[in-house]
Amino acid sequence: MLEYTGTVMSWKRAKSRHRRFGEEGHTFLFGLSNGGVIDGSLGCNSARWLNHACVANCEAVEDDGRVYIQAVSDIEPGEELFIAYGLTTDGRSSAAVRAQYACRCGHRRCRGTMLAGA
Repeated sequence: MLEYTGTVMSWKRAKSRHRRFGEEGHTFLFGLSNGGVIDGSLGCNSARWLNHACVANCEAVEDDGRVYIQAVSDIEPGEELFIAYGLTTDGRSSAAVRAQYACRCGHRRCRGTMLAGA
């Protein structure tokens, strides 16, 4: 099990920080059930580099405001770890927004998006 670490803050602060300091093409924000967010770009560890796959070998589990990444299948040494991002966006999911979050995992069961419920 691996903990997703970073600085816990409000979504408002996280969005503002991301607009000012975000790395192009990278978002390290992990939403919490209490409405907060873990910003994995501050005080982080290697868990922030997990990539998305529609058929993932790991899942995120939240426990008391902390997020842990745990395996859901056997993982061989050197095998990449993946989670299904389940991203959400503000407002309607237009074609442009869906294109921005297109999935390219290559799995035969790829959903074509990193967005949740799409």
